[in-house]
Amino acid sequence: MKRLFLPLVLLVLGTLPCAAQQPLRVTPETRGQITLSYSPIVKKAQPSVVNVYASRTEKRQRNPLFDDPIFRQFFGDQQRPGGPTAQSLGSGVIVDASGLVITNHHVIEGMTDVKVALPDKREYEAEIVLRDPRTDLAVLKIKNGGSSFPVMELGDSDALEVGDLVLALGNPFGVGQTVTQGIISALARTQVGISDYGFFIQTDAAINPGNSGGALIDMNARLVGINSAIFSKSGGSIGIGFAIPVNMVKIVVAAAKGGVRQVRRPWLGATLQAVSKEIAESLGMDRPAGALVADLYPRSPAVDAGLQRGDVITAVDGLSVDDPESFGYRMGVRALGGTVPVSVLRKGKTLTLQVKLAPAPEVPARESLTISGRSPFGGATVVNVSPATTEEFSVETVKEGVIVTDVEENSSAAAVGIQKGDVIIAVNDAKIARTADLKTASAGRNYYWKLTLARGGQVFTTVVGG
Repeated sequence: MKRLFLPLVLLVLGTLPCAAQQPLRVTPETRGQITLSYSPIVKKAQPSVVNVYASRTEKRQRNPLFDDPIFRQFFGDQQRPGGPTAQSLGSGVIVDASGLVITNHHVIEGMTDVKVALPDKREYEAEIVLRDPRTDLAVLKIKNGGSSFPVMELGDSDALEVGDLVLALGNPFGVGQTVTQGIISALARTQVGISDYGFFIQTDAAINPGNSGGALIDMNARLVGINSAIFSKSGGSIGIGFAIPVNMVKIVVAAAKGGVRQVRRPWLGATLQAVSKEIAESLGMDRPAGALVADLYPRSPAVDAGLQRGDVITAVDGLSVDDPESFGYRMGVRALGGTVPVSVLRKGKTLTLQVKLAPAPEVPARESLTISGRSPFGGATVVNVSPATTEEFSVETVKEGVIVTDVEENSSAAAVGIQKGDVIIAVNDAKIARTADLKTASAGRNYYWKLTLARGGQVFTTVVGG
């Protein structure tokens, strides 16, 4: 990678006459005049920021030699049960007095045991009550802790402005709870690439490993974001950190309080694309902005509202939409039920359409099926493609095939590289439309298998041995 170095130019200006009178500078006379402290804000917010410790014991196969009593007589029972332990360290925020804690999904992803440590040194076991990998958020519930935990007030991330002062609270590098100060550097960052709802608050408050899941607060000690990622080549903070807006957090917390295990969000039923400079010029727009409707799903909220191909969505309930990612966020923070006004540009005119806030339908039914046998799909669990399943597994561009939802360890599917989220489109050139089709295609024995898969938006074909 080439590095560009810009020469530092110092301009020395002579003393110039100035018509404006310089402000009178006086010596501070009281402690209040010389002291600026965020201490009252920190004292209010800090009790509800916790450390999150997550772990998982790796499974490993027991060597059969240890079942031999003669072997054990000479070498002892050296192989301990279980295996090495994977660990993760992060932060979290208490958002309900009953002990609900919001944190990042990547902090607890794949983990089975979770502990929460409060600033007053109390420690509790916690259970994972909701995982939402699409937003990189998760909700924990403190076990046997009563109902008197300190709660952080939730703010409004839509009310933030660039330049606002903020504080970041968390446990960087595991050194203990730490507070850093900065400003809102930017809003609505959509090309971060750490969740499906890319719409982040950018801040220059120092955020480091271990801060994940911690609080970004305003000057009223209200939560405005969950610290999630940094841009760094060294692993440490360089003043570019990203936080998930609290308005998205509210939806996830509300779902956890409602007792659901999976967050369901409004579904538009349309394929959107960014408006390029060329598209903007062809539509008579003064600048490239908004989300272009490229395709529509039959019998969807988009069709019912009257959206058409070629429309450009410019706002949701009066809040601007700059690209498909920001539209996804604007819809994603809405609760199901009712409608929302969506502004669109059509043939030079601005229209307002009422879009239903309805979830994606599961049609056809998912018909979950685990493939058995020695085929390349042995040990893989698959479901049918539907608007609900493509949204759940982040494969919205897929129109056909079956989706892999799980792959067993040490299975045939794992051995050939089948992954969760893959879409199986064809086997030996036979189209796979339903899970039953894959079961039939996997039943035979072949010298080789020709597989057509979709992964990460790309379709590819590979051949594996039988």
